[in-house]
Amino acid sequence: MSTVGRVRVHPSSLAGTVTVPGDKSLSHRCLLLGALVDGEVEVEGLAPSGDVAATAGALRALGVTVELAATADGSLGGRVTGPIAPDPACGVIPIDCGNSGTTMRLLAGLVAGSGGMVRLDGDASLRRRPVDRIIAPLRAMGASLDALDDRLPPLQVLGRATTAVTWQSPVASAQIKSAILLAGLGVDGETVVRSPVASRDHTERMLRAGGVEVITEIGDDGGETVRLRPSRPALSRLEASRDPSAAAFWHVAAACGAGTIVTPGLCLNPGRTGAIEVLRALGASIVIDETRESSGEPIGRVTASPGSLGDAVVAGELVVRALDELPVLSLAGAMSTGGLDVRDAEELRVKESDRISTVAEMFTALGMHLEERPDGFHVPGGQRPRGGVVQAHGDHRIAMTAAIAGALGTGPVEISGFGAVATSYPSFLSDLAALGGRVEVLDD
Repeated sequence: MSTVGRVRVHPSSLAGTVTVPGDKSLSHRCLLLGALVDGEVEVEGLAPSGDVAATAGALRALGVTVELAATADGSLGGRVTGPIAPDPACGVIPIDCGNSGTTMRLLAGLVAGSGGMVRLDGDASLRRRPVDRIIAPLRAMGASLDALDDRLPPLQVLGRATTAVTWQSPVASAQIKSAILLAGLGVDGETVVRSPVASRDHTERMLRAGGVEVITEIGDDGGETVRLRPSRPALSRLEASRDPSAAAFWHVAAACGAGTIVTPGLCLNPGRTGAIEVLRALGASIVIDETRESSGEPIGRVTASPGSLGDAVVAGELVVRALDELPVLSLAGAMSTGGLDVRDAEELRVKESDRISTVAEMFTALGMHLEERPDGFHVPGGQRPRGGVVQAHGDHRIAMTAAIAGALGTGPVEISGFGAVATSYPSFLSDLAALGGRVEVLDD
């Protein structure tokens, strides 16, 4: 069902247990860090998504053996056998990153520190996403990088980084930070990355699980400093736990009254629980249990139930931890009594779509109001989606948000371009139907 182009979702009651795909951020890193090991690394729980397939394909082009197959729970598992060993006779290796900004940015860092020459390209959406914030630090480390106007893909990388760097990132970005840290694994001296606030730390946690010395410090002003001493990770097994960003669609549906929904095995990294915190601030009932740890990440079961939603503000460091979930959280704000105010989220404008404007367009199409701002938006409470037609604009999160609006609303919502969900959640429609959603596939 993930390849459909147009679907219609009808108002529905949703309830039950749903196992969402493996987390994409963790899946990318399982493959990339596995490729740094001289030998075989077992990987499990990977997301069966186009983005992760792009990373696997990129590593194969660089001489890494990546063997993956579907498992009984719908995820991917298998082996990665490294290290990266590009054939010098191949010259510049073309790599298609598809729609995956994570693949492009993290692979640039990996190649910068591991050698080889690549040309990283992608689809029309990815070509609009800037890469200048990784070009500057990787150049400072000694790598050679070229891009269109020094800003946009395609991005050519000649991997010859030899110098450690202390880098002040202008924004809190896990992708920027990770690119620098991955390059730093192969240089002499301590690599330091400073950011205005903390960002996701999946790379740091997985590196520590592999025995790499990574120290994180949070200053009195909330700024983050990460220090890495170069070494190769020693790993034999890596697990990607379930994607909290995917689960957020079900948590919002449950909180807004659709019914109680249980999502087991979720990644509960503090950098990824922002959506849960926003829903709790609005007044939703969220229960976490069955906790454990794997590959440096906390994992647990999350149960979301209908609640009386009030109002909330999302700003500052909470934005970083809830950024990907803000489109669907806008629905919770609309269906609350007091609304949702989002600030400091200008990064939404350089995602797969300009998610501030595309969410505003979706609201208008469904008879609701959202006040668009340069760095966020304000959603008044007391609203409920009506039926309408929504264009996904090639953005998987807009497509899935519109589907949840259809389930929660007063009339059917037709969504064009729904195939974009293959990027992160290919089984979304199947899971929606299994929970009780009424779905029509209009064309494919």
